[in-house]
Amino acid sequence: MTNKLSNTSVKYLLIAFVLGALIPLSYVFISAKTDNLVLDNGSGTNHDSKGEKPLYWVAPMDANYRRDEPGKSPMGMDLVPVYKNENSSMDEGSGTIRISADVVNNLGVRIAPAKKGVLNNIIKTVGYVTYDEDKLHHIHPRVDGWIEKLYVKTTGAMVTKGQPLYDIYSPQLVNAQEELLVALSRNNKQLITAAKNRLVALQLPASAIKEIQEAKKVKQSITFFAPHNGVVENLNVREGFYVKPGATLMSIGDLSQVWLEAEVFERQATKVHQGSPVTMTMDYLPGQAFEGEVDYVYPVLAKQTRTIKVRVRLDNPDGQFKPNMFAQVVIHANDNEERLIIPKEALIRTGSQSRVVLALGEGHFKSIEVGVGRFDSDFVEILSGLNEGDTVVTSAQFLLDSESSKTSDFRRLHHQVEEHRMSEPVSKAETSGVINTLMTQHKMANISREAIRKWDRPAATMDFVFAPSLDLSKLDVGTKIDFTFEIRDGDFVITHFSLTAEQE
Repeated sequence: MTNKLSNTSVKYLLIAFVLGALIPLSYVFISAKTDNLVLDNGSGTNHDSKGEKPLYWVAPMDANYRRDEPGKSPMGMDLVPVYKNENSSMDEGSGTIRISADVVNNLGVRIAPAKKGVLNNIIKTVGYVTYDEDKLHHIHPRVDGWIEKLYVKTTGAMVTKGQPLYDIYSPQLVNAQEELLVALSRNNKQLITAAKNRLVALQLPASAIKEIQEAKKVKQSITFFAPHNGVVENLNVREGFYVKPGATLMSIGDLSQVWLEAEVFERQATKVHQGSPVTMTMDYLPGQAFEGEVDYVYPVLAKQTRTIKVRVRLDNPDGQFKPNMFAQVVIHANDNEERLIIPKEALIRTGSQSRVVLALGEGHFKSIEVGVGRFDSDFVEILSGLNEGDTVVTSAQFLLDSESSKTSDFRRLHHQVEEHRMSEPVSKAETSGVINTLMTQHKMANISREAIRKWDRPAATMDFVFAPSLDLSKLDVGTKIDFTFEIRDGDFVITHFSLTAEQE
């Protein structure tokens, strides 16, 4: 019984510890959902002493769970009061979150500037040694026949020029020999020449033709020989096979020179050109590096791998490079253009966009969309969305982005403190009006507003947009509200509203 009670106590202690660790973090990030609002999280702000009334209460773990009075969240946690922030030093904009310096330190937030620089011009890839196809000879018969004897038994066998490869019996060759013998018996020079040319066209070796002339006898099987030195590749016949013209009996590859074929990604293709220097290392030859240059860049992209093949030609007098060997390849591209770059770890890639978390100063952060270009192992090129000198988050950015992206418009704001002080004030006005139509999902409404004295504007019926953080659950068609709105990019954005006294 004592053990059960002890185990139960330990479980409750663990649950309390986890909740105690999560609540402060959740308090911090709920500010991402409340423009110009602050949470009473026990940080020392005494709203009660000032007589301030909370705007609403919110769940610490779910910023969408709001109530008009204190209570418990679905997780059993006390709701947190939210007050209007009268001390906000800058207009945060949609998606901007604020966290304290202590939390920044605890999260391990690190930042880095967007700066001009040269991307690493080294392209690291892998390659494979293959035969030099310019020196790869395919052996085909020019007559029908049967392979009576095969002198080369296995793929990979070394052969030398003039070495016998196979004997073939062919009725067509027998007939051609008989024609030569008839021409010789008649001593007709024209017929002799024609008969010899036919045998040559059928690839009969010169030695065999000479032997037929001297012996004046038909050879039933003819021996064919290797045209040059090399290694047998793709041996496709055995003794007794019946072959036809066009069939590939075998291939012979010359290893005095080989190709190294490597693949580069689509985005790297423009950096590689014919003549680009290449360094190659192999596990087979540890501690040795071999130099070469790109001999050819293939014009076709591989559909499945989305890569482009490049070729390096290597001299191989000692035969140390063997077909199908694996190699590590470094291509030295010749691109020294300066570009706007940020650390690669700062980039957040989703299925539909690329973005970074912009550090705005004074604990303000916002996720913005960026256009990206080339990569290297450490940096990424920024084509749009950032300016030189902007500061981005390189550590803990995913946590910040998960909060900011809920309400962010992903547009860059010139939001540094000094820029804010120097910028023109936002056009803002207060008025009252009656809601004619309301689209809660789209945060839009058509309102018949009263006159605006500060701008000397008469009463009018207009379309307004509500700020993403505002709760519209109390609004309906016909509701009269007092509200504050701003003009942002040509839109009339309601940043705060309250029900008129007669509606409450």
